Amino acid sequence: MSRTPALTFALVFASLNAGAEEMIKIDMFALTPEGTGAKLGTITAKDAPEGVELIPDLRGLAPGKHGFHLHREPNCDPAEQDGKPVPGLAAQGHFDPGNTGVHAGPAGNGHLGDLPALIADQDGSANQSMVAPRLKISDLKAHALIIHSGGDNYADIPQKLGGGGPRVACGVIP
Repeated sequence: MSRTPALTFALVFASLNAGAEEMIKIDMFALTPEGTGAKLGTITAKDAPEGVELIPDLRGLAPGKHGFHLHREPNCDPAEQDGKPVPGLAAQGHFDPGNTGVHAGPAGNGHLGDLPALIADQDGSANQSMVAPRLKISDLKAHALIIHSGGDNYADIPQKLGGGGPRVACGVIP
C-alpha cells in the first residue's frame, strides 16, 4: 500500500500531537467595584501527572499569601450584596460540582474550587507554579479564577471560606 506524501505528513503530525498536553492561558485583571481594571498578567494551566499545574506570571499584587479559587461562573463583574457593589461577586461561589459545601483545601474531600495558595513576592510578583491535585484542565473551562487579598486556611472556622478576604483579581476561563 503506498501513501501520498500529504497522508504520511498528516499521520506523523497526528501521532506527534497525540501526546501533546492541553494548555490554557488565563488573563488576570485587578478587580474594582466598577468591574475589571488593569491587567496583572496571566496564569497558564496545563494537565500534569499530579493534577492541573498552574503557572502564574503576575505583577501588582500585595506581597504575601493569597487565597486562590476556581469559582462557578465565568464572570468577573461586580454584583450587589447588601446594597453595595462587590468586586468579582458575579463569579459566585467556589466550584463545587459534588455539592459538598465543605471547604477542605486542594487535597481535601471538599469542593474542587480550593486551589493552592498563591504567594506574591515583596515586589508584588507571583510566579511559583503549583498543582491542584483533584482537577483536570477540562474542569477549569467556563469558570473564573479568583485571587483574594489574604491567605486561606482551607476551613470554615474561625472565618467562613478560609478567611481569604476580598476578591482582588479575576480571570475568565472560556
